[in-house]
Amino acid sequence: MSPTPPPRRLRLGLPRRVFSQVLLMQVAIAAGVAVLATGLFLAPLSNQLDDQAMRRALAIAQTTAQLPDLAKDLRDTPPSPDGPVQREAERIRKATKAEYIVVMDWRGVRWSHTDPKQIGGTVSTDPGQALAGREVMEIDSGTLGRSARGKVPLRDSDGTVVGAVSVGIAYDSVRARLIHAIPGLLAYAGGALAVGALAAWLISRRVHRQTRDLAFSDIAALLSEREAMLHGIREGVVALDRTGRIRLVNDEAQRLLGIGEAVVGRSPDEALGAGRTADVLAGRVTGTDLLTVRGQRVLVANRMPTDDGGAVATLRDRTELEQLGRELDSTRGLIDALRAQDHEHANRMHTLLGLLELEMYDDAVDFVGEVVGDHRATAEQVTERIEDPLLAALLVGKATVAAERGVALGVSDRTRLPDRLVDPQGLVTVLGNLVDNALDAVAGKPHARVEVELRAEGRTAILRVRDTGPGIPPEHRELIFTTGWSTKKPPAHRERGIGLSLVRRLAERQGGSATVGEAHGGGAEFTVVLPEALAGPRPEPAVSTVPSAPQTAEEGS
Repeated sequence: MSPTPPPRRLRLGLPRRVFSQVLLMQVAIAAGVAVLATGLFLAPLSNQLDDQAMRRALAIAQTTAQLPDLAKDLRDTPPSPDGPVQREAERIRKATKAEYIVVMDWRGVRWSHTDPKQIGGTVSTDPGQALAGREVMEIDSGTLGRSARGKVPLRDSDGTVVGAVSVGIAYDSVRARLIHAIPGLLAYAGGALAVGALAAWLISRRVHRQTRDLAFSDIAALLSEREAMLHGIREGVVALDRTGRIRLVNDEAQRLLGIGEAVVGRSPDEALGAGRTADVLAGRVTGTDLLTVRGQRVLVANRMPTDDGGAVATLRDRTELEQLGRELDSTRGLIDALRAQDHEHANRMHTLLGLLELEMYDDAVDFVGEVVGDHRATAEQVTERIEDPLLAALLVGKATVAAERGVALGVSDRTRLPDRLVDPQGLVTVLGNLVDNALDAVAGKPHARVEVELRAEGRTAILRVRDTGPGIPPEHRELIFTTGWSTKKPPAHRERGIGLSLVRRLAERQGGSATVGEAHGGGAEFTVVLPEALAGPRPEPAVSTVPSAPQTAEEGS
């Protein structure tokens, strides 16, 4: 037999759900406030009722003492149950519903009393202050029990104190008024408590919906998990409030943007300075997978608005991927050039072999010299006008590929580009994509030609690629820069519609532009403008006394 399970203990304490805890705490607060307010009201109410009763007794005594004949009757008649003083005092007592009205002489002997038997006797409490000419208010006990009392001196026509008037209000009536007020006060307190409980329930229901019936421990665990996730993921997260100020930056975002936690509470412009990165975070630039540059890093940013009017931006580091992509483009171009050269070299070797077998030695020598001279002339033309070795090598290789495809690739006479590029690999990517697209557009067409123009205007680099293909219709001149858009059938190993999109992104990343228009004589002309693409001019070398060789106009430009 299995052992009997231990009895479950009754666990007392607060409920776990946020809804129940908030409701319980708010009802407890409302009840405590109601009880406190009732107590604070009742405490001064008792004192107020006592004061009112004493002032009423004093007012009755003052009115009685002002009767014109009372002092004369006190002096001229003996104390008697049937005397004029007793009759007048009883009349006033019944009219005012006082408990008693006692008129005494200067010795403290009663001349009036509610109990006629007490007339002629001495009062039970000290009348000294009233007989000394002072008015008195007090709560005291006498022959008729506890009462609120008012005592005033009784003066004759000359102003001499001849006695005193003491009036009492039954203290039971004061207590009765207090007790009578308590039910109404409790009713008001109960109503206030009911309203507070209803408000607490409504607020708790709202909290219940917003917290999805979670316990406080669950919320605390979620916050801990959120902090661990935000600061542990390898993706930058920047949260902004409804006013556009940064309210959260995780560790990866601090690393990618080169900022610290001190930027919390600032706007993106204040934290990062003016630029594309700040525009993306602030929402002034919209779109998905926006490329931006921060320092030496290439970032991909996405911004998503939140229900409270703020936004959350995510940042991914694409620096290494961009470098690999550029290296892949360069490698692909080199492979294509080598493949074309290999095919062309095989044809030339077959021709040379045939000339040698036919013993046409002079023709073989001329053939070799012509081939070598053509290739050298093309290379020299490129390197004379383009001083950057990467771009020059790219165009030489592309020229070989173009010749293999039956396309004439030339360099414009306006081409002049010094070796001062800030990002030559970026320009290699732009030029390589544009030349490849131009070769695809003119391949197989008669008199196919592609012309490249590269020149510098100050620190701005301007790149133009013209072709003799069919051109781009006006309605498609913006669509061709959209990622994934292409009129060509994609090959099996990769997607189309990426090259021109990458060209525009690389240009915009440097604050430039990429556009397309119609070339002179037909075809398409792509223009890329890259501000700040060139470094400042190098300092002039020291003047030497040895005369240098004269420069041609072309070399000095």
